[in-house]
Amino acid sequence: MLITEQHTKVLIVGAGPSGLMMAAQLLRHGVMPVIIDTKQGPTDQSKALAVQARSLEIYRQMGVIDQVINNGKQAGGIVFNRDGKKMASLSFADVGKGQTMFPYVFLYQQSKNERLLLDFLTQNCCPVYWNTTLISLKQTAQQAEVQLQTGTETVTLTSDWLIGADGPHSAVRKQLQIPFNGDTYANEYYLADVQLDNKQLAGDKVQLYLSDKGLAGFFPLPEDNCFRIIGNLPGGMVAAQDMKLEEVLPSLNTVTGLTMKVVRNNWFTTYRLHHRMADSFRQQRCFLAGDAAHIHSPVGGQGMNTGLQDAYNLGWKLAGVVNGRLKEAILDTYAVERMPVAKGLLNTTDNIFKVVMSASWLATFFKKWLMPRMLKFAWSRKGLREFFFNRVSQIFINYRHSAISLHLSDAKMVKAGDRLPYLKIFDEKKQEETDLHEWCGNPGFTLIILGKLPELDLFALAKWITQNYGAGLNFFYLPPSAKNEEVFKKFEIKGGRSKALIVRPDMHIGLINDAIDMEIMDNYLQNIAGLNKAPGA
Repeated sequence: MLITEQHTKVLIVGAGPSGLMMAAQLLRHGVMPVIIDTKQGPTDQSKALAVQARSLEIYRQMGVIDQVINNGKQAGGIVFNRDGKKMASLSFADVGKGQTMFPYVFLYQQSKNERLLLDFLTQNCCPVYWNTTLISLKQTAQQAEVQLQTGTETVTLTSDWLIGADGPHSAVRKQLQIPFNGDTYANEYYLADVQLDNKQLAGDKVQLYLSDKGLAGFFPLPEDNCFRIIGNLPGGMVAAQDMKLEEVLPSLNTVTGLTMKVVRNNWFTTYRLHHRMADSFRQQRCFLAGDAAHIHSPVGGQGMNTGLQDAYNLGWKLAGVVNGRLKEAILDTYAVERMPVAKGLLNTTDNIFKVVMSASWLATFFKKWLMPRMLKFAWSRKGLREFFFNRVSQIFINYRHSAISLHLSDAKMVKAGDRLPYLKIFDEKKQEETDLHEWCGNPGFTLIILGKLPELDLFALAKWITQNYGAGLNFFYLPPSAKNEEVFKKFEIKGGRSKALIVRPDMHIGLINDAIDMEIMDNYLQNIAGLNKAPGA
């Protein structure tokens, strides 16, 4: 399919999870992008496995969560084995209960994520231009101009904005000459998706095998008796392009103490691991997202999820600028908010990975004797389990330092910039149970008033919103009641007091104010968040 447009508002280069999510978020907010990829079509390989709770919350907001849940599988926990013997077993059952609607680690392959997002694009009449390669890129202060190759055809396309979501070898990043600093791990690894007939591996728990001979991890896939296997190539073995699974089976058997009974081999590959991050996530009219901006070890299943959240963060901001609803300055907050997340993730995964793979006597002693005891002790403590889940699930990520976070409250537990807590509520107006995230399901900012307000004040608020912001600001009101005590407790609202929250379209809190003050809310929306008034206001 040949691109017929000569100009587009937004061009997305790369149709992996980050690029597809970027397109989906733009479509949710009323912007039709052009999205291209060098590949012939979506991946048929499983690749990334874990979809964390924060990503599931995004899918819920998009209205596609049922498809995800019905086609994935909860990870029941993780078992640590040393020299073929079980050292520790940690259960993930309800590990995040009360913190999210999805209190678990969820296994849902990258290929399924891509198909899901492609279906979303198709339903919104947004095609992906496959087999289309970026040849050159130049930009001015007003637009980007690209040369694209599709088969034998060369197309020139201009765009107001361009997103590079084209992976670790990003052509966009290279064209912009943005450094991609970091390093490559010394070891070589293999990855296999297989069906096995090994009863010792049956169940829903991840099995991690450590030994002096290497490492192997078995991740249960949603399909019966199917697993993702990740391991390091044994010493002296060099990866070859035509390497087969059979060549690593003797080493895998040694590491696990098992004899692998392979029923079917769906995919096998070898690779090197990298940890790198771009020096900047934006240059004039161009942005980087996902693996084009940062890559790291697969520890904790964070990579794909971080890319999805990059797109989730940038999508509403860019759409608002394109639609004229937001001032362009809001785009500066993308790098400010997302670069610290990527940097922290690289440091954490790098440190853990080095310990796991180290062959030093100290690391070996730690893994063999201390780690099992430490894991069992930590997992027996509720607070430490919650700490673990908060980080793995990515619900702990906050933007408190951002220029569009304004905290005018004495509250210490929840602050401006935090992800809106998942709290069940009783909607007094509809007389039904719902939750705060459900209230933030529509595009736009959301104003939530917690506390008792006179009828005239509620009318004045509704009139102020209608006259000034229209659909750009959704409004919900929660008066105190016995059924909503936990909500008021979480936000530290004392008897007789009220609190105003303005929640961003990505469900992070922009403003918390201990008073209901329309002048302050106006100032936040217009001068801090940069929301323009509705036409005619």
